[in-house]
Formats: sequence, structure tokens, C-alpha cells
Amino acid sequence: MRKISIFGATGSIGQSTIDLIKRAPQAYEVVALTGGRNIAQLARDAIDLRADLAVTAFEDQLPALRAALAGSEVEAAAGQAALIEAATRPADWIMSAIVGVAGLAPGLKALEQGTTLALANKESLVCAGALLLDTAKQHGARLLPVDSEHSAVFQGLVGEEISAVERIVITASGGAFRDWPLADLQQATLAQASSHPNWDMGQRITIDSASMFNKAMEVIETREYFGVEPDQIEVLVHPESLVHALVGFRDGALMAHLGAPDMRHAIGYALHWPERRDLPVARLDLASIGQLNFRQPDLARYPALAQARDVMQRRGLMGAVFNAAKERALDHFIAGAIRFTDMAEITARVLDQIETQSGLIESAMTLDNVTQIDHIARKAADVAAAQSIG
Repeated sequence: MRKISIFGATGSIGQSTIDLIKRAPQAYEVVALTGGRNIAQLARDAIDLRADLAVTAFEDQLPALRAALAGSEVEAAAGQAALIEAATRPADWIMSAIVGVAGLAPGLKALEQGTTLALANKESLVCAGALLLDTAKQHGARLLPVDSEHSAVFQGLVGEEISAVERIVITASGGAFRDWPLADLQQATLAQASSHPNWDMGQRITIDSASMFNKAMEVIETREYFGVEPDQIEVLVHPESLVHALVGFRDGALMAHLGAPDMRHAIGYALHWPERRDLPVARLDLASIGQLNFRQPDLARYPALAQARDVMQRRGLMGAVFNAAKERALDHFIAGAIRFTDMAEITARVLDQIETQSGLIESAMTLDNVTQIDHIARKAADVAAAQSIG
């Protein structure tokens, strides 16, 4: 029986992971589940899976969690220290699906235990890829990708040497606004940005899909995870969301990974790796699909993609700056304080501003330094957002 923990259990990735676990409960012992303010869901899943521990990230939610777990044998805890402690509990496999840079510290602590970390938290690699990979290497831990694109690349590289790779192509649906006139984007509403044409995801990642900030993050992830050069990474808009990534080799071969737009495939691959097992996902009928479409992304529509290239060129801690600015700009858009198109402008301003502050992005990549520059960039983004409102 494998011991597992799920960090970010109440989000879409966490819930998809739990769906797979509940289909074979006899195969798993659940050590810890963590979540945010959805206490009812967290408690229900912890009880159903007979978890040892349930943790909410918010200390003010601890009384509610304890009440929801009353009568069960599940331990309740809350706050950042509790998340870190949960990551130290022995487990064979841990899902890292906490949204945002908040997932970095628990992920690092889990890797220090020498476990297998299934990484759905793209912010960790963007903010501190070298730190994460070095920690895994030092402690004999394994990092498995869960983003559908990076899982696809990972699968395409089975039996291959990375030195044989000429290019990596990751695909993007194009999000809610892929066919909108450019002039209309300034008037795009929160509700419109929160509706994805293909995937069923949380609100934040859905909006990031519409702006393609998620794809910009994935470009940086690809560089960090697979160690390829930035000019080897390409992005194509693929409206059907059936081809998740392609790997091009130096002999001209191009290997594509296809599958239904269902995150349980990538999750299941990481859960069962190195084996392949049955998964409850749709099987593609290529004859009925008929055709697959691809096109180059319009950088005027998706300026975040160009920003990702800029971040990779500047290197250092600039990934952490990019993520922090992006997250705060998204917060302000969700709050109704700025326009959809202001998000990219705010992020660009913060990148330029932080680069001029001598020594910041050149600082050593440690958790403390990443945390410090994250704080600085968030404050800068707040100032830039206020200026946009003005």
C-alpha cells in the first residue's frame, strides 16, 4: 500500500487526484490532505479517504475544520507551519497542487524527505526551478510533471536522450478570447475571461489561459524542467486541445502526444509511473474528429508570451518577479479594479522596474531570497495597478 499526500486537495487538480484515489482505495494510505477555505470539501474528503491529517492554509479556519472533522479520527491543523509539517510526514508520493508561490516551501520540504513529488504547481519551477531540481537531486527525490503539456513532453522522451531533442512544441487552446477582435479585449469582463472553451479548471487558471499567462509560465517551466534552450521551445495555438505537446528530434521526427482534455490523464500517469494503468478518460475517435488545427500565437493578443522570453533571457530571480507581478495583476482584475489588458502592462512595468534595482535578480536562489523578491514584486505590482486605475 502506497502512502500519499495531496497538497491543494480542494482545487481542480486535487479533486481529480482524489477521484482516481477513490477508484482504488485499497491501494493507498492517505497521509495528509491540505486545502484553503473550502472546509466542507476538505473535511469530507479527509473522512472518506481516512486521512491521518487535514490542513487548511488559513489559521482562522481551524475551528471550522475541527468541527467538520468531529467524530472522525482525522487530525486537524492550520497555517503555514502546519503545511510544512505535513510535508515532512513520510509519504511515497505527494501531489503538489497548491496554487501560486505558496506551494514552493511545502514542495521543497517534501523533496527533502526523498519522496516522489508530482508537480502541478508551475509557480515553483518558474520562481525557483534550479533550487527545486537541486533539492531533488541532493535528497534522491523524484520530480514528475503534472501539467498536461509537460507530462506529454515527459512521455515523449521515454527511451530518448535529451541531447537528441531539437525542439519542444507546447500547445495552447488560445483561451476564451482567441477569436475576439483585438480592440474588444479591453472591454473583456471577468465572467467572459472565466469561461474556457475546452477545459474545466479553476477560475484563476482559466483567466490565465485567456491571457496566455499560463502558457508563458509553461514556456519557462519547459526550460527549467527539461534543460533545453529558450529558442528550442515553441508555442502553437491548437483550438481542439487534443495534441498537448510535440517533441522534435534532430533526425526530423516529431512525436506528438494526443489525449482528451482531461487532467486525470497526466495525474494518472504521474500516480502510476513508471507503469501505465487503466484510466477513466475518454478515448479519441480520430475519424470523427476529422482534423486538427494549429496556428502561430498573435503576440499582440498574448504579450505574456514575449514577456516569458524576456524573463528567460534576464534569468536569475526574474522568474519569481514575473510570477508575483502576474499573480497580483490577476488579483486586481478579479477584484474589478483593472481591465483585462492591464494585466500584461502591469507585469511588464514590474519586470522593467525590478531589473533596475541593482543586485536583486542576481541574488542567490534560496527560499529566503525568492520570498523576499516575491514580496517586493507584489508591492510594485500593486503600485502599478493603482497607476492603471488612475
